[in-house]
Amino acid sequence: MDIQNIENIELKYLDLKDYQELKEAMIQAYQTMPNAYWKESQIESLINKFPEGQIVIKVNNQIAGCALSLILDYDQFDNSHTYKDITGNYTFSTHTNTGDILYGIDVFIKPEFRGLRLGRRLYDYRKELCEKLNLRGIAFGGRIPGYHKFSETLSPKEYIEKVKRKEINDPVLNFQISNDFHPAKILKGYLEGDDASNDFAVLLEWDNIYYEKPTKKAATKKKIIRLGLIQWQMRAYENLDELLQQAEYFIDAVAGYRSDFALFPEFFNAPLMAENNHLSEPDAIRELAKHTEAIIKKFSEFSISYNINIISGSMPEIRNDRLYNVGYLCKRDGTVERYEKLHVTPDEAKVWGMQGGNELKAFDTDCGKIGILICYDSEFPELSRLLADEGMDILFIPFLTDTQNGYSRVRNCAQARAIENECYVAIAGSVGNLPNVHNMDIQFAQSMVFTPCDFSFPTNGIKAEATPNTEMILIADVDIDLLRELNQFGAVRNLKDRRTDIFDLKKKVK
Repeated sequence: MDIQNIENIELKYLDLKDYQELKEAMIQAYQTMPNAYWKESQIESLINKFPEGQIVIKVNNQIAGCALSLILDYDQFDNSHTYKDITGNYTFSTHTNTGDILYGIDVFIKPEFRGLRLGRRLYDYRKELCEKLNLRGIAFGGRIPGYHKFSETLSPKEYIEKVKRKEINDPVLNFQISNDFHPAKILKGYLEGDDASNDFAVLLEWDNIYYEKPTKKAATKKKIIRLGLIQWQMRAYENLDELLQQAEYFIDAVAGYRSDFALFPEFFNAPLMAENNHLSEPDAIRELAKHTEAIIKKFSEFSISYNINIISGSMPEIRNDRLYNVGYLCKRDGTVERYEKLHVTPDEAKVWGMQGGNELKAFDTDCGKIGILICYDSEFPELSRLLADEGMDILFIPFLTDTQNGYSRVRNCAQARAIENECYVAIAGSVGNLPNVHNMDIQFAQSMVFTPCDFSFPTNGIKAEATPNTEMILIADVDIDLLRELNQFGAVRNLKDRRTDIFDLKKKVK
């Protein structure tokens, strides 16, 4: 049909009154397969069992195509199933509303309407229905009608690989792959009478990235996460209680906006070193380390009372007589987890004698998996990639930099981490100066939240940014579902497109 002659196109539920027209359309669509049409009683059964799964597309009020589907409990079927198995010997007794997979049992476009991309509309409807019903995905046995021409020289697997590489044109399989369906298995003897496919079919699958496994628990993981970044002003404090009072003020502020996380900077408690300024730098920071346990205990109490997950930035800590730069994730459920700075800067090693930590892991929270890297660690891309492999959605980077040069290193590397790992990255630092604390004289910071750079995100990859060198909080919402879309359908797919056939990245087993 000429596109200029189209007056209207509409997608409608299949009605039994359409049966005669549907039968004629199937006969035309399957000319190489005699008697390849459903009986009226079968169509009636399908409509009664699952009306939402049976649709037609009409052009100028004439049936141009159709898609028929069932919901299956997929675990009940063998990987080498046949079309008869799936349809219950064509009775559709296999359909169950409590199943987990939308299985396509038929889809066609009449010859005269091909080339108008109407099939894509049918597939898009199935995907939307799958998401609406919270099913794991879509599956169907796809015909490979061009295979009979190559069956003497190519195995089905070799044929599919050549189609994927565009060395062979199979319009049916090409269409399915272009619609994000991936070949999962070769099915032998799938559909009786499909001589063009040489008795083979390809099990094609599409994964619903929004699927949530049903749970009996009251709590569910959030999809819109609110981040509260604290751009901390370095100032003199009389004692630990006064510093904690200021910290609680900011926690109260971001919790008041119902933030899910509060992020403090690296070494935010450094002002307490002023009382030990008469000591050498290594001795002074070891005195500061004596406050760490009390601060974390108080932060854990704040996380519960203010109902917020607190990322404590970092603090010095002594373990087995060695000095480390560490932080704690204080969750609002009362649990506390520890993270370490793995790469200490030359200054930290030289002036304080600080050691690098050894443990890297992603943390489970009520808002999904997160990663935390302290300052300099953000400049080593392997670390965040390992966290991404563990399922990290948000990377938090508490930092402390004295100059704009140092800040630019952290800022630019953090933004790169967001792009290459398809995640959100939040950075928070300190501002101001501490004239009475050696090796902590000045600070420069601009706290920010970065996103990947794709159509669903800001064009410059910046979700929110604080005013440089000013004490303030920064609140930003991030949408986890957008990351799932990016991973599957992004203009580029950094995680999926990695060449793991030529390189490997893994943590060493201790």
